[in-house]
Amino acid sequence: MIKPQIISDKNKKSIRIKKLLINKINNNQFKQKNLIIVIGGDGFMLETLKKNKNSKKQFYGINSGNYGFLMNQFSSKNIVKNLSKTNMISISPLEMSVKNKNNQTKKSLAINEVSILRQGRQAATLSIKHGSKKIIKNLVSDGVLVSTPAGSTAYNLSVHGPILSLNSKKLSIAPISPFRPRRWKGKIVNDNSKIVINNLNPLKRPISAVADNLEVRNAKSISIRVDKKIKFNLLYDRNRSLEKKIKIEQLRRETS
Repeated sequence: MIKPQIISDKNKKSIRIKKLLINKINNNQFKQKNLIIVIGGDGFMLETLKKNKNSKKQFYGINSGNYGFLMNQFSSKNIVKNLSKTNMISISPLEMSVKNKNNQTKKSLAINEVSILRQGRQAATLSIKHGSKKIIKNLVSDGVLVSTPAGSTAYNLSVHGPILSLNSKKLSIAPISPFRPRRWKGKIVNDNSKIVINNLNPLKRPISAVADNLEVRNAKSISIRVDKKIKFNLLYDRNRSLEKKIKIEQLRRETS
């Protein structure tokens, strides 16, 4: 019998689902190899994926959090059937490389987005370059967001960034509360080139850089690129694929 690995968050709901799932698995045989079942919310899934970045595993998420966009809904009755009939999508993360005020370099992965945020009461002043092309010379704002297609319905959507299709091979660059130029809406760029964001006034207007949930403070320069050597394989129920969820969000936004 091939038994999948089960990783659970520590809250009561996750533990209860894990116990029910173990009972189901003990009475059934699974054909999938290298399967990890992740029980929790989106944040717990992101954390688990990063810990397993060098594995060839497939990840099936079960939502026990709030929104659970990256997860599947748990059905005690249909879980065995759902696990045997999944669709797989592969996504690559962003690699964030940050040079801080002491010229130390720190790197981290982001599956949803990299957030550049003002660190104090004053707005940030930023320049943004994509490859050899200067996108904006001086953006005065609360920050800027670089989002993957998988993360485009998360924080990116909250700052009015575009929703990207999974197969678009694009990244979204969206300002956060832009002051100058006030009407700048951001930019959609291809994912082949590196994005470089520089703090134009690091002493007076410090910023932090956040890769999903890992923060680096007092950032001077941030480089962001897609790490295409890393592939995370996510499994979804056939009637609730990640692509379908994204299309639903696109339609909701267009009609709202």
